[in-house]
Amino acid sequence: MCPPVHFKVTYSINPWMDPTKPVDLPLALAQWEDLRDRYRALGHTVETLEPHPELPDMVFAANGALVVDGRVLGARFAYPERAAEAEIHLEWFRGHGYRDVHEPSHVNEGEGDFAVTASYLLAGRGFRSSPLSHDEAQEFFGRPVIGLDLVDPRYYHLDTALCVLDGDEVMYHPAAFSPGSQAVLKRLFPDALLAGEEDAAALGMNAVSDGRHVLLPQAATGLLAPLRARGFEPIPMDLGELLKGGGSVKCCTQELRP
Repeated sequence: MCPPVHFKVTYSINPWMDPTKPVDLPLALAQWEDLRDRYRALGHTVETLEPHPELPDMVFAANGALVVDGRVLGARFAYPERAAEAEIHLEWFRGHGYRDVHEPSHVNEGEGDFAVTASYLLAGRGFRSSPLSHDEAQEFFGRPVIGLDLVDPRYYHLDTALCVLDGDEVMYHPAAFSPGSQAVLKRLFPDALLAGEEDAAALGMNAVSDGRHVLLPQAATGLLAPLRARGFEPIPMDLGELLKGGGSVKCCTQELRP
């Protein structure tokens, strides 16, 4: 995670970003700290990345890399506003004992467009990540990659439209995907939790699950009962200030899978 010490919205690279709407920075930091402290209270370790004053979106740490089996696929950002973040993430991993670190050839934005299930590596495309990054990830990790087409610009990254709950159990918003990708998801995950428009528009899919607890945006109230019915414990979080940058719980959280 990276604290939003320098977070602000001065440009727009997704439909959620409006530079005319000011950010309450102390509130953004307090909301971020609440998420960090909640992870720790649940027994998780949180590593923090030093923020950079010229990179306001670094708080969205999920985009900086994908880590699977202790191997690190770095990011290559689509927009120049975020490009410098990639090397900062790679330097962190190299400085913390990660030996298998790959600097990518093709545009990918880390866990923004890659989601790890027990059987697959799901990979989004359509707004940010290059389809060529899918083959690159498959070769590097040796895991089957399933490409999914995103069609609604509000759900510009896979992690705004789909969340892995546990193993091969997922929840997703069908309308965010092309008809063919919807058919693929239905085939692969026939028992998935399907999110409606209201919960998806609250960025309810931008959630993090540890297999029991699901931390999700507090406005996605329609997901609470279905998650409980499946044996999960939903934990609503208020990240309203960070939503102004187009991100919520998952965007703020890069998972370091050993």
